[in-house]
Amino acid sequence: MTDLSSTLTERGKRYGDFYGHARVTMDLKSVVRSELQKRNKTLADDQQEALDMIFHKIGRIINGDPDYYDSWHDIAGYAKLVEDRLLQKSSNGRCAAQE
Repeated sequence: MTDLSSTLTERGKRYGDFYGHARVTMDLKSVVRSELQKRNKTLADDQQEALDMIFHKIGRIINGDPDYYDSWHDIAGYAKLVEDRLLQKSSNGRCAAQE
């Protein structure tokens, strides 16, 4: 087996069939895109990308191994990156929820 084939086989065992994963992920993205459009709302690039990556991880959890800790860790990490930027952006370093 080639290195690529070996990698794909390994990932398939952890995350399930790629087509199933893609379907779940694209469904999540479609719902959010539709709801943002209904509200005439856009997100900052990092917010949208974080959500896209979180949906990717959710797709892996639903389609594959829900007990793989790294997927959950990554979700927290993408949310934290946006949170850190928003906290830095705020004038007093506190978000509204902390006030």
